[in-house]
Amino acid sequence: MGVETKKGLSFSFTSLDQSLISGLKKQDRKAQQTIFQKFNRKMFAICHRYITDPYQAEDVMMAGFMVVFSKIDQFSGDGNFEGWVRKIMVTQSLQFLRKSKSLEINRFETEFETADSESVSFSSNIDYETLLQLVQKLPMGYRMVFNLFAIEGYSHQEISEMLHISEGASKSQLFKGRALLQVWVLDLYKDQNTKTI
Repeated sequence: MGVETKKGLSFSFTSLDQSLISGLKKQDRKAQQTIFQKFNRKMFAICHRYITDPYQAEDVMMAGFMVVFSKIDQFSGDGNFEGWVRKIMVTQSLQFLRKSKSLEINRFETEFETADSESVSFSSNIDYETLLQLVQKLPMGYRMVFNLFAIEGYSHQEISEMLHISEGASKSQLFKGRALLQVWVLDLYKDQNTKTI
């Protein structure tokens, strides 16, 4: 049976998954290892979107799995297990950035004016991997909000609570990030067209 997320991604939740989660709740090592092998690549990619250093992203991912295993009793089983794990990874990534003082949240409020985040869009022809590489290059504030809004599917209200900023600041960061991505995508296609001529 598939479970639809806000962004239309479908994840399956089978009887095998239920058996693994039962194993996790018993602190079964094999179940933990299986869950890790099943999700570690996806969860590393999530952490790496927020934390550009791959070694730090891997450390945060490992810490995230420790939270998953130690807090498994908090998963009710009613929702999407993968979605629950993703939230933990996002939370761990943001906590890491706060502790390392890389996430300069207070600057969000004063550095940018509020803008309509829906007024900038870019070509949907760009492939996902290329888009993620460009997102990695965005300034910290832009990257955080773009990841949370456009990829994870959080609302501006949720983002404002997660990052301790106003909804206007969240919208502004998204607007500026999309505008910058649009410029980069156009430059990328210009370069590609030039090479084919």
